[in-house]
Amino acid sequence: MANRRPMLVSPLWMQGSILTFVIGFSLLAFSAIRMYQDHAPVPERIVDESGKPLFTGAQILHGQEQFLTYGLMQFGTVYGHGAYLGPDFTADYLHREAEHMIKQYGGDGKARERTRDELRGNRYDPATGTLVWTAGQAAAFEEIHKHLQEQVYNRESSGNGLKPAMIAADEDARAITAFIAWTAWTSAARRPGLPYSYTNNWPAEELVGNSLTGDAIMWSALSLVALLGGIGVVLGVYGRHSPLIGWHESEEQRVRFAAPDAVPLTPAQRVTAWFFLVVAALFLLQNLVGGATVHYMVEAGGFFGIDLPRWLPYNLTRTWHLQLAIFFVATAYLAAGIFLAPLISGREPRGQGLLSAVLLGALAVVVFGSLGGEYLSYHGLLPQGLRSFLGAQGWEYLDLGRFWMYLLIIGMALWLVIIYRGLAHRLAGESRGNLPWLFLYSALSIPGFYAVGLLTHVQSTFAIGDFWRFWVVHLWVEDFLELFTTMLVALIFVLVGVVSERFATRLIYFDVMLYSIGGVVGTLHHCYFSGGPAVEMALGAFFSAAEVIPLTLLTVEAWSFLQLGNRRQVGGAAAFPHRWAVLFLASVGFWNFLGAGVFGFLINLPVVSYYEIGTLLTSNHGHAAFMGVYGMLALALLVFCSRYLARPEDWNEGLVRFSFWGTNLGLMLMILGHLFPLGVLQLGDVVTNGYWHARTEWFLNHPWLSWARMPGDLVFMAGSAPLVWMTLKIALRTRVAPPTVDSSGSYVDYALYTEVGPAQG
Repeated sequence: MANRRPMLVSPLWMQGSILTFVIGFSLLAFSAIRMYQDHAPVPERIVDESGKPLFTGAQILHGQEQFLTYGLMQFGTVYGHGAYLGPDFTADYLHREAEHMIKQYGGDGKARERTRDELRGNRYDPATGTLVWTAGQAAAFEEIHKHLQEQVYNRESSGNGLKPAMIAADEDARAITAFIAWTAWTSAARRPGLPYSYTNNWPAEELVGNSLTGDAIMWSALSLVALLGGIGVVLGVYGRHSPLIGWHESEEQRVRFAAPDAVPLTPAQRVTAWFFLVVAALFLLQNLVGGATVHYMVEAGGFFGIDLPRWLPYNLTRTWHLQLAIFFVATAYLAAGIFLAPLISGREPRGQGLLSAVLLGALAVVVFGSLGGEYLSYHGLLPQGLRSFLGAQGWEYLDLGRFWMYLLIIGMALWLVIIYRGLAHRLAGESRGNLPWLFLYSALSIPGFYAVGLLTHVQSTFAIGDFWRFWVVHLWVEDFLELFTTMLVALIFVLVGVVSERFATRLIYFDVMLYSIGGVVGTLHHCYFSGGPAVEMALGAFFSAAEVIPLTLLTVEAWSFLQLGNRRQVGGAAAFPHRWAVLFLASVGFWNFLGAGVFGFLINLPVVSYYEIGTLLTSNHGHAAFMGVYGMLALALLVFCSRYLARPEDWNEGLVRFSFWGTNLGLMLMILGHLFPLGVLQLGDVVTNGYWHARTEWFLNHPWLSWARMPGDLVFMAGSAPLVWMTLKIALRTRVAPPTVDSSGSYVDYALYTEVGPAQG
């Protein structure tokens, strides 16, 4: 350490970050242990009262695999998790089962009471692994299986948005019904010795007696207390120490910004022009597929009279819509890392350009290979043993086949090699607590926490598979990409000279502590009702409230943040070359607070989530948070880096302005004109008529409400299209401006600004 530059901030910042990180993951590890110990059991066999076998535990798990690999989680939901066109299969089965049993038992008050007692009773014997169903439950299973055969598995037409005759094999269809029936059993049968079901009484169902538990109410109240107390503490600290942690500094510097067309470009940076073309193309394609997906809500049988479901059914377009969103954001992050590495290090070693080109080719293989595999899987064109490997695993957000997951992780590992090679010279002379090392640590988390998804298997017990899936959905997306977002924003401002490295380092440590307190354990708010123990609800509710705290701080600092982009060059001339990149970054902060903070907290309370999960309020949060935060950051990175890659004649400020307003206004129209109001109406229907009703009759009988989505979609698509044209021109005619080459063959000697001195007046 003697030859390293010392830490720019107090070591207490690093120690505090490590402590909160360890505490957060210790609690998450505790919850993982409890999940494995106390998840809803899968019986070895299910029999009727005479001992006649109905189906086995192996069939349940096989049915789950078929449910996933045929893309049914991207059509409807189980336990509220999945897509929105189809029913929630758990709630729908439970309601149909109760109605069938009441009718079979006579249809009177005694029949209702008997049905409720039988469904709430738990006749599972863990010693023998046998679950005994009553005559009513066994008869209902056969009746509902017949209904699913006619309406889902082997429907003759495309009326519900799925491919006709989707599942040909009777044994696969029966296994899927067995899986759905098991999820319904877990939602009604009471845990041994407790007054609530394995799913904490979800879904709300009057015929079964499922209602909100005391735990849900208590932990919702306590999470509100935690939120208010946490905001008070953080704002108190901010008021006392704002010069240390806000988006401003006590000593502002006037800087002279280098003209973008005068900044030298390394070979690897020139390759990123093609990365950003891919980003823009994937972004536009994702929007187009999203438009087709939402159209199924108003015309489930096709697309303006075309029988689209025969080739591109809803479950496939919805899968591609989510998959492409992840791909375009991830590609932008990888490209930005490659572009920024030589700026951080001050040099680039030989071979980085070639490695970057190889990575781009690998990404193309993963993108098109996985999309094609999902097509083949959902159409039943792959052999049974290859569907989850080369086709689709089918877990929402982890839809791509396992083979493509392996390749993607390998690609991200190659990206880490590129980043490390680029930073190695700088890292050798830096304290391991300084900004370059923090950038490397945050980069390590990207493939590291995506790889956790490999713990989710198509035949994992659902509660366990869903638990690890949400490590990716929440920890990877909502926490570590969130921190990587903060890292990139701070780094960009350091690189263009508007904040100091010391300031940026403090800010990043502060964010690490805030996100580690709430975001890590807050992962569990996704696991309230999927078969895990009640302790998951307690931890998830209490700590997810703390996720809103750093987002609240963003709004306090919004004006200071925007002012960073308004610096003036010496002599008074407008000099800041990244006005629109900064505005995209500012929109990240806005959508972070609204989408992740307000809309996220709205649905995170157990007392709300109990009624809301799987309604359009979930989609409302997802669109505002994912596109508003990560999508807008991807566009900010594209605009920032392209400003240096473009020849002056190829840079079009008007197109960038149009894209900024089109994407932000389009997203706002989607939210306020469609997702939020419909989500509120749907929530009201759940409370009034039951969850099963809001996911079937109410929703499907009001397709005209979804036409309100069209204006927002059209404006958003219009905002995304110009970026493809601009990045295509830049990729084909990337500016040629090689930097100096030293004796080792490394590229050196360039910067984005020249510091002039303290601001005057």
